[in-house]
Amino acid sequence: MNVPLPSLRLSANSVVSATCVIGLLYFGRDVLEPLALALILSLVLAPLVRSMTRVGLARMPAVLLSVALVATCVVGIGAVLASQLVTITRDLPQYRAAIKAKVVKVRDMVERPLTRIEAELTAVAPPGTVEPSRTRRGALAAANQPVPVEVRVPRTMKDTLGRAIALVWGPVGEAGVVLILLVFILLEQGSLRDRLVRLAGQAEVSRTIRTLGDAAQGVSRFFFSQFIVNATFGIVIGLSLWLAGVPHAVLWGVLSGVLRFVPYLGVLLAGAIIAVFVAAIDPGWTLALTCMAIFLAFELLLANFIEPKVYGHSSGLSPLAVIVSALFWGVLWGPVGLLLSTPLTLCLVVAGRHVRALAPITILLGDAPNMTDAERFHQRVLAGEAEELGKDAQAYVRRYSFARYCDHVLLPGLRMAVSDLGAGLIDKAQQERMRAVIANIAETVSSASDRRARMRRKPVPLLDANIGAHLRQMREARFGRWQGSLDVPAGSIVLCAGLPSERDEFLTELLVRALREGDVDARSIIAGGPQERPEGTGPDLVSTIFITYPRQDNLEEWRTAVAGLRADLPEALLVTVLLPYDEQLPKRALVEPHVDMILRSFEEGLAFVAPDRPAAA
Repeated sequence: MNVPLPSLRLSANSVVSATCVIGLLYFGRDVLEPLALALILSLVLAPLVRSMTRVGLARMPAVLLSVALVATCVVGIGAVLASQLVTITRDLPQYRAAIKAKVVKVRDMVERPLTRIEAELTAVAPPGTVEPSRTRRGALAAANQPVPVEVRVPRTMKDTLGRAIALVWGPVGEAGVVLILLVFILLEQGSLRDRLVRLAGQAEVSRTIRTLGDAAQGVSRFFFSQFIVNATFGIVIGLSLWLAGVPHAVLWGVLSGVLRFVPYLGVLLAGAIIAVFVAAIDPGWTLALTCMAIFLAFELLLANFIEPKVYGHSSGLSPLAVIVSALFWGVLWGPVGLLLSTPLTLCLVVAGRHVRALAPITILLGDAPNMTDAERFHQRVLAGEAEELGKDAQAYVRRYSFARYCDHVLLPGLRMAVSDLGAGLIDKAQQERMRAVIANIAETVSSASDRRARMRRKPVPLLDANIGAHLRQMREARFGRWQGSLDVPAGSIVLCAGLPSERDEFLTELLVRALREGDVDARSIIAGGPQERPEGTGPDLVSTIFITYPRQDNLEEWRTAVAGLRADLPEALLVTVLLPYDEQLPKRALVEPHVDMILRSFEEGLAFVAPDRPAAA
């Protein structure tokens, strides 16, 4: 269960606390970077360690073997990159002529339009009014500047060796610290979890365990799926470049796969590096354009078709949140922050689902707002977003049913709107938009499976009468006065009845459409008055009567209507639906003696009259 939504008001204490946390992250990055890397890797390797322990390995050998596999992969990738870089450095003189020619061509392409514009301005403008170009002024100034003399001190072998060790020792030393931390975190994973639970307190045991489990599962799933996708991307790019005859294709494939772990920016950087290299080594432009077309085509295919199928919502972050988190952690921790930006932010988002203090992070950065379908419906119907609501409703009905849509989205959302209306928060224009949008949704979604209805459907105008009467008139215009054929088997008709009020007529029409979606011959009537019966028909055609649940102010009128229905259709079952979000309703004890059954939702009503219909997913 999600924690209650907090108020997002800023206070002096919250601003000071956030500033202190950001300062701690920035100035303590030398300690926090390897610790964060080790924690994230421990979450990724935890499933592998558990799998090894299940087959009989002890905890320590399983941990050491898992870490050894990770270290081997990292060292292997580093060795490949280093060897390829050394090869590029050795082969660089071969490409020097092509690089110089390309630089001259690009410079001419850039400077030629500027030179032409400057020449035309010089020819048109009076003498002395056009200043020399910035390039020319810079060249003249540089010609007048004295040439600096640089004295080079010979570098000894000791200095060279010291610089090489200092260059290598930084990344190698940090990697060693990460591996050591990773080993101890994996060995004491159970103990660390117990300590965190103990730190949270006995009252928060369930929530803390759930938070840790969600974080571990989310990060593990995300990293595993991302590793598969990025490795596939690197292999395909490397193989394509090798087939195209590009030198060092292995390096570019590995570089593409590794840089793709950096959200959005990594793949752009990899594509730019490959484009510059291919353009430099080839005298023409054909090979560079071909490689870029292959790179872009596969990236688009991967991002738009393969990734949604492979891990869909695994990240749990919105696209904007991914970019913002990459910017934030990149500024704080540099390249390591870019690599860890998504998993770190994902952990905060998951924790915000259970920890009240972090709930604003989940709301702002999560892949969807922490909002129910009914709340989203309420907001959009007030804004008059008919098209978006129609698309959402059709998608919901395709997955579940119109009855479930009424129970979980439409009616609860309208209950919120009615509360706002009672409080005077909805103006006249919003009321008119609400009527039109609701009628359009009910008519469009409920008739989506009816081909004739789709062909004949017309735009719904702004409504002056109540929505229920409007929907009933449209249905009678389509199916006739009796809302369908009367040549039907006995007991095949279900009547939905309500008192002559806007509430009852609207609920009756929604229930009719929910039952018709389940292939039930449902029709509506207005109870409380003399009922006209078609000639040549008897009461045996009706098997069930659904009558709306009464309100406190019309209970006596409802009892009179029920008595009339009993007299007209004595063999039919009389059922009412008690909706949980309706207000000002009489107690069940006052209603039960007058009906045969009280149901709790439209879904139960559909299941009652169509028990053989497959249940919704």
